[in-house]
Amino acid sequence: MKHDVKDMKLAGIGKKRIMWADGDMPVLAQIRERFEKTKPLKGKSVACCLHVTAETANLVRTLKAGGADVCLCASNPLSTQDNVAASLVKDFGIPVFAICGEDRNTYYKHLNQALDAKPVITMDDGADLVNVLHTSRPKDAARIIGSMEETTTGVIRLRAMANAGILKFPVVAVNDAQTKYMFDNRYGTGQSTVDGIIRATDFLMAGKKVVVAGYGWCGRGFASRARGMGAIVIVTEVDPIKALEATMDGFAVMPMSQAAPIGDLFVTLTGNKHVIRPEHFKKMHDGAIVANSGHFDIEIDVKGLKKIAKKVNKGVRRCVDEFVVGKKSIYLLAEGRLINLAAAEGHPASVMDMSFATQAMATEFVVKNAKKLKPAVYNVPIEIEKWISTAKLKSMSIDIDKMTADQVKYLSSSGEGT
Repeated sequence: MKHDVKDMKLAGIGKKRIMWADGDMPVLAQIRERFEKTKPLKGKSVACCLHVTAETANLVRTLKAGGADVCLCASNPLSTQDNVAASLVKDFGIPVFAICGEDRNTYYKHLNQALDAKPVITMDDGADLVNVLHTSRPKDAARIIGSMEETTTGVIRLRAMANAGILKFPVVAVNDAQTKYMFDNRYGTGQSTVDGIIRATDFLMAGKKVVVAGYGWCGRGFASRARGMGAIVIVTEVDPIKALEATMDGFAVMPMSQAAPIGDLFVTLTGNKHVIRPEHFKKMHDGAIVANSGHFDIEIDVKGLKKIAKKVNKGVRRCVDEFVVGKKSIYLLAEGRLINLAAAEGHPASVMDMSFATQAMATEFVVKNAKKLKPAVYNVPIEIEKWISTAKLKSMSIDIDKMTADQVKYLSSSGEGT
């Protein structure tokens, strides 16, 4: 079995991590049990470009249980858990092409190795597999019956491709499912971003001015958790509706140019490029910390920071580089890449349970409806979302009300009024 991982001797530790996470992913386990019996993905080759973590391992195990021939590569050079990668190869027979810290050339080599498996289905976190298929491997794109996209940045890219009429196959926007973004993006990113920052810096949130760039679901989650730990939170936004929401949620809202001189910690969560630029770095005070929790390493203009820095001290702590700008030091975390996965372990398994349950069932949906789906971006069917949320509540021993027959009739009629 072809694979490329750091060290197969790490497999023992990796398996323990995978099984620990599995214990907190009951909905995905339920789907895996059904997949083992029904084999809805039998004979289908699936290439996944995702963060290689213990939680992802349980997703690809589920796809394999459903009969799929699965391979996995990383969606970020710094997010791979090398012991998990080794265990997937050794203990579960799943080809993995991912090494933490791999350079750009190796990263794209691994993407192409995953596509060499001739998949008919792809699964992305950032749309890199889809991008390679559309640019350098168009003949392989003709074979794809459908794809799933896990993150906001990827969906933005895919909708742009669909609007331009160049998308070659159907894609399900898993990120836009309520069972994903309302929980994974908000609670998962909120907690794991704090976790990554604290592990990297030993930063005390209480009393510090924390600047949150972007008030989407990820920004909302991080802002609320930073405030909960005692931080004075400032939000920057370009969307007037989101800026108004942040204001009414009790946060200070201002442009980055005004926030730059007063912030102690800056975190980008926008999905856009160069949110923090040299003109902002020049205004920051000595000791300011800058981190990114958006998918790609473009939200912080790292090249611009290097140009204005008279000195760069790499690795002053793990995942921390010092940039000397004038007489002050600015600290960049994780090279501007995803702080929650580079410096910590990513989202808790419990919240990824819903996201990856949605991924698994979306894959089954694509297989069942392959002949009906045209090249476009599709939402996850509401029936899947309701099943997953119901199963999650049940796993938490939570019951909810059911409508009476009279209530159902009332909501479906227009006869009653005041």
